[in-house]
Amino acid sequence: MLIAADKFKGSLTAVEVAEHVTAGLRRVVPGLDVAAVPVADGGDGTVAAALAAGFTRHEARVTGPTGTPVTATFALREDGTAVVEMAEASGLQHLPEGVFAPLTATTYGTGELLLAALDAGATTIVFGVGGSATTDGGAGMLAALGARFLDADGNPVAPGGGPLRELATADLSGLDPRLAATEVVLASDVDNPLTGPKGAPAVYGPQKGASEQDVATLDAALAHYAQVLERAVGPKAAEYALAPGAGAAGGIGYGALVGLDATFRAGIDVMLEVLGFAPALARATFVITGEGSLDEQTLHGKAPAGVAAAARAAGLDVVAVCGRLRLPPEALTRAGIQRAYALTDLESDPARCMAEAGPLLERAAENLARDFLV
Repeated sequence: MLIAADKFKGSLTAVEVAEHVTAGLRRVVPGLDVAAVPVADGGDGTVAAALAAGFTRHEARVTGPTGTPVTATFALREDGTAVVEMAEASGLQHLPEGVFAPLTATTYGTGELLLAALDAGATTIVFGVGGSATTDGGAGMLAALGARFLDADGNPVAPGGGPLRELATADLSGLDPRLAATEVVLASDVDNPLTGPKGAPAVYGPQKGASEQDVATLDAALAHYAQVLERAVGPKAAEYALAPGAGAAGGIGYGALVGLDATFRAGIDVMLEVLGFAPALARATFVITGEGSLDEQTLHGKAPAGVAAAARAAGLDVVAVCGRLRLPPEALTRAGIQRAYALTDLESDPARCMAEAGPLLERAAENLARDFLV
């Protein structure tokens, strides 16, 4: 049995999900051979999945999204592969509770975290983006890495996406020279462009506290930012603004594409490679995947869909566990998932479901084992 599930956000880490599922399965089939590959799709939880796969933990003190220092973690493997999660430095979890900063939140700390990975010996960086508090197009990140963004008076523009409307000149020539020899993979399940109706401000700005006026301000500021970068680095800056992934994590995808020469790939595909999923799959006869909520988003590049696609291609049966199920049976079938076991089927109260996720998951796994293994 191979358990390859993502976290249940707010309740269980991916490692804990695997532990509880294993416990439930073995109550019904003692001694069952179970292997676990905790997975993630590039968003929050990506570093934790890498650490569970044997990467070494590193910490760095960096600038949080509102300027307050935070401690951020990244993962590094002996071959020089690092997994860096931008939410560790610039994520929503670092905002004071209930206080957003849509116009001024900065990705500067993410740039500092990338520098820390380079200092630790990284030669390949899997850059997971998602869960950001920011909409600054990656300008803060690039500034931390040595770029200069100046206003008409020659002063550095203030942090955040809003002040980019004051940007007059951009200079990327001072970027850390080690970046030229570093492969950066932009791992994301978001394929939005930088601006416009499907761009970062319009689609994701409201989740970060942006009002309708803030969205308009940020969209105009990021469009201006791209124009200034086009003058600095040429036509590729305009092309990348329209590229899939440019709008990821408040436009940090755009900064990575333009400034770090990053390659955009679906987060789950990258992470399955990095986490050693293929060798584990080759030894498996049955696969269990899952995440906190199986819903429409799951079908668009989330971890369970990626796991199910790979398992189905290998001819293996796949079932899922989840906190709540928002997909009809036919959608599950199309995704390659035979059946899903939801905690809400065992406990209808969502608050209790979250609080008692571990024991409930073990009960769900017992039911799964009776249905498929006995």
